[in-house]
Amino acid sequence: MTLRTIIQPFASLYHAIVDSRFTERLRHLREEFYSAWVSCEFASCGRTSRFGGFSRLKGGKYIQLGNGLYVGCDIVWELFDRYRDQTFTPSLSIGDNSSFGDGGHISCINRIEIGQGVRIGRKVFITDNGHGATERQQLDTPANLRPLVSKGPVVIEDNAWIGEMVCIMPGVTIGRGAIVGANAVVTHDIPPYCMAAGNPAHVIRNLE
Repeated sequence: MTLRTIIQPFASLYHAIVDSRFTERLRHLREEFYSAWVSCEFASCGRTSRFGGFSRLKGGKYIQLGNGLYVGCDIVWELFDRYRDQTFTPSLSIGDNSSFGDGGHISCINRIEIGQGVRIGRKVFITDNGHGATERQQLDTPANLRPLVSKGPVVIEDNAWIGEMVCIMPGVTIGRGAIVGANAVVTHDIPPYCMAAGNPAHVIRNLE
């Protein structure tokens, strides 16, 4: 007799009492409470926005969020106002009715602006900074000891759709209604109403 055979009757009885619909209701209740709690961390947050859960949240006072936003689970948002002897004034804003998928990561020392109706897939990384510049004299310094440098803000305009596991690098604007395919690395601006893919990302189709 296997262990599965022994525990199956107990599992079946437990499922008759606590089925998937019940656990889903518990998950929804937990999400509502967590959303109400974590929304107090932000400079502003729409009352209808929901959050699955942050694994790390730093610099919430620099974050402005709209209504109807959904942010998934295991999220890392890091806004640095100080790093070693450097000081910054970071800003993250996300507009109404946007979504940010599970496992996503934002790193900000400058400005990241995400518009309304933007859909961002799972495990997307968005940054406006990096450890050090690319001058030769800095490369002998351990990467973690180099200063943080921003090459410019990141702007994602309204109704853009960002696929899973995309990396969006500093100084980039993604135009209104653009689609960025999964696994793309965006190092240059993407025009409005087009489809981009690849590493580095490039326009593969004009949708106008």
